[in-house]
Amino acid sequence: MILSETLGVTESPASPTIFVLFGATGDLAARMVLPAFYTLAQKNLLPKEWRLVGNGRGDVAHEDFRKTVRDALDQYGPEVDDASWDDFAQRLLFAGGGFSQDGPGSLLDVLAEVEDELDDEAEVNFVHYLAIPPSAFEETARALQQHQLADHARIVFEKPYGTSPEAFQSLDSLVHEMFAEEDVFRIDHFLGKEATQNLHVLRFANQSIGAAWHRDHVAAVQIDVPETLDVANRAAFYDATGAMMDMVVTHLLQVAAEVAMEPPVSLGAEDLQEARESVISAFRPLKPEEVVLGQFEGYQDIEGIADDSQMDTFCAVRMWIDTDRWQGVPFLLRTGKKMAVSEQRVSLLLKPVDGPLPASEKPSAITFSLSGAGAVAADYTLKQPGAGIRLAQVRQTLELDSLKDADPLPPYVALIYDVLTGDRSLFTSSAGLENAWRVVDPILQDRPAVQPYAPGTMGPEAAQELAQPHGWLID
Repeated sequence: MILSETLGVTESPASPTIFVLFGATGDLAARMVLPAFYTLAQKNLLPKEWRLVGNGRGDVAHEDFRKTVRDALDQYGPEVDDASWDDFAQRLLFAGGGFSQDGPGSLLDVLAEVEDELDDEAEVNFVHYLAIPPSAFEETARALQQHQLADHARIVFEKPYGTSPEAFQSLDSLVHEMFAEEDVFRIDHFLGKEATQNLHVLRFANQSIGAAWHRDHVAAVQIDVPETLDVANRAAFYDATGAMMDMVVTHLLQVAAEVAMEPPVSLGAEDLQEARESVISAFRPLKPEEVVLGQFEGYQDIEGIADDSQMDTFCAVRMWIDTDRWQGVPFLLRTGKKMAVSEQRVSLLLKPVDGPLPASEKPSAITFSLSGAGAVAADYTLKQPGAGIRLAQVRQTLELDSLKDADPLPPYVALIYDVLTGDRSLFTSSAGLENAWRVVDPILQDRPAVQPYAPGTMGPEAAQELAQPHGWLID
């Protein structure tokens, strides 16, 4: 969601809306979707008339589902306001018995009851959110069509959207048989982060920053997302996906496009998507010798992981972009589990200034922290106050939530609001994802050997070589 003079979070969507949450009792719903929905209610960013209908295989009563939602909020969400909880809870319902082409369970009956309760003079909007394993996307999409729930509806897919270029194309063709592209929302919470959005706001609104956003001034770009967490609570998903598909295809390439895109005509949805798609089409396909895959020691001992699994829990790549702006500038992407630190950082490493002063030992950088509400930092070389000329490198950091009247929205809150209002500016497009799969396809065809690394380190030693001569800023 882009905040500007003409676009902003100012009011709730007007039309009555039924939000159908598939996988409503799962981990993703509990950690991300339900807390985001409650936050939207707290901020009055939901339609006046709305219902959330959870769907799952179990036969769960409405009251039991409401308790499940309350438990999720108590564990993962914002503090619950008991005074408003009753109204929120009464809008939550559950439709059990699963949902497939062979049978809709109780979903159609529950939806019919809900539609009768809502304002019958206004058209009811439907949003279908698939918080389910990617392997179930196709069956659920076909079932929506089979049971006539695809018409005049929006659909939200989680990652990964496909597991290969061929799987992506098959799923994408199926989805487009039932939904117009403007009604398809492939959610990428990295694009919803406040600091990610500031990548283009800071650049396009500040001449001093925008002028430096070029190969003449930038030595390298690093997009670095190490994690200390393991995969114990997502073992089945992770062993079928891995770091490259879980993070690089779906998140880091999109963030790279935010950094690398040419200035769009406007910050409107179509112009932003066109700018991202254009530059992703210029991403050079990865080379196996410029990719390092790793697996932390002990991964195969986790329950649910095969003893001989070769799935990657770490991925580092060096990528090149064939545009005039970025020709010859390496884009370094890294992510992994069980590493020494947890960070989410985008850094533009700047070339030394030509002149009479010696270059600093470490390159100066403009850095965006994507964690939490986000922060922007810049390095400066200054004269150390005192006699003579001694140089000091200092970093100035601006925490985004310290700005006047700041009200940062967590990524899922911002993105679900955008779904409700139909704003696709922060969502990946079909064309953009097709090109992302093109970039990684050589690695899927000729996969580098997975190298072991000790938990609590920064991954395999070979990954350090990719970032030379500057090295990774996070070490």
